[in-house]
Amino acid sequence: MIPLNDIPIIEEGDDIADIVCKSISIRDEDIIIIASTIIAKSEGEFFSLENIKPGNKAIKIANRCNMKPELVQAILDRSNECLIEAPFILVEHKNGSICVNAGVDDSNVESGLYLDLPKDSDRSAREISRRITELTSHNVSVIITDTNGRAFRNGQMAVAVGIANIEPIRDWVGEKDLFGNELQITQEAIADELAAAANLLMGEGNGGTPVIIIRGMNLFSNKKCSVKELYRDKEQDIIRKGLSALKNNS
Repeated sequence: MIPLNDIPIIEEGDDIADIVCKSISIRDEDIIIIASTIIAKSEGEFFSLENIKPGNKAIKIANRCNMKPELVQAILDRSNECLIEAPFILVEHKNGSICVNAGVDDSNVESGLYLDLPKDSDRSAREISRRITELTSHNVSVIITDTNGRAFRNGQMAVAVGIANIEPIRDWVGEKDLFGNELQITQEAIADELAAAANLLMGEGNGGTPVIIIRGMNLFSNKKCSVKELYRDKEQDIIRKGLSALKNNS
């Protein structure tokens, strides 16, 4: 893994692909891991709470979570479904991600502003991959990451929220184990594993290393894949069903 330590502070309109290509000599099948924060900044996903008028639901949730009602309304506006309303807010973002506070964050942005997730992280990843190929003639994979909590475990880790030219899951079903037994259900979340590994070098807070290159993995794919493949279907998601039942009975 290679951290790109000279990435500047990203502004709206910046060409992330060009900045990456000027920071390192790209090779075929490099995997470019990029923090969603700088993608959102380059795409201008800033907003303030100034003109947001909270509704009754936002006010109710805000009182339970000790949050600004305007911020809660901003979270609800960006959500398809609210899975947990208190003591924290867990939603399905309109881009399909399951995340706390719809990914809305005020860290590493100017005072008084908030930053949304990229509107379509898969599309952003595809565009960066295409642009890097245009600039270098090398085919690369791109993974956009964000930090998420984990069910049943303390601590956070990076996960993939957007991908391009890499299959997010490696299916081991049908392969043999060390004793010749055929694997029945093993599916490895490759994109999430790479995101988490890269985050060790990215750091959090003022870590300031938003781009990592992973080299030598031979995972490039021409298939049009989506990070949504990492999410279980609603009908198969037992945790989601449990949360829904809990909310309906509260």
